Amino acid sequence: MLKIISCNLNGIRSAERKGFFRWVKEQNPDILCVQETKAQLSNLDLTPFSLPDYRIFFSDAEKKGYSGVAVYSKLQPREVNRTLDFHYIDTEGRFIELVYPGLRVVSLYLPSGTSGQERQDIKMDLLDHFYQEYLLSVRDEGDEVVICGDWNIAHQAIDLRNWKQNQKNSGFLPEERAWMDKVFALGWRDAFRVLNQDPDQYTWWTYRGQARVKNVGWRIDYQVVTPGIAETLKKVSIYKDEVFSDHAPLIMEYQHVFA
Repeated sequence: MLKIISCNLNGIRSAERKGFFRWVKEQNPDILCVQETKAQLSNLDLTPFSLPDYRIFFSDAEKKGYSGVAVYSKLQPREVNRTLDFHYIDTEGRFIELVYPGLRVVSLYLPSGTSGQERQDIKMDLLDHFYQEYLLSVRDEGDEVVICGDWNIAHQAIDLRNWKQNQKNSGFLPEERAWMDKVFALGWRDAFRVLNQDPDQYTWWTYRGQARVKNVGWRIDYQVVTPGIAETLKKVSIYKDEVFSDHAPLIMEYQHVFA
């Protein structure tokens, strides 16, 4: 069995203070992928963020207190990749890939376009690059792939509470949703929806207006996977019992040999 947890932490220090790493120890995943560390992990004492028996791999943003992704792994990968030859991926710490025999695991943080048209344009350029340079190319290399992360897009109306009001807002724009359609048309699978088709399944809630209590949320965090490993899914869940971030952890269990 291969258990993978992914979560946008909205700051690794904040999540640690809220008990995130205590909870991860209890969950005992094989791999943990986190996004938005908001830390220069390369310059920090990692002791507060360490987990027994796990190796930590990370990609920091050049800008302090911004973005950043990391992967905790029980096994040593044979290769670690942090760049995709695109400025806003490589300098903002948005991508890290661990390569194991027959398996690749990615922690990914796609940008939001909510701050204005300039960032939305950057987002769309980044999506196009990621599609062309990673999603298309790795699909045919033969490895199973699990891409964990905050994609900052709700794919369908079922994936956010107030979809009618958000059709002109970043995260649910027609062009963003069409891009997701294109991704899944390649054969990639939304792992959560393989086993759970229920409505009101969200992974992010604004801190405003008691949105989390009222479950007025968005499902923008995914594990997007190749068809082979999708067929081995045994369990999917969103953990909501504790609050570590404005996002909730996504837990997937695959009947896959992690060797």
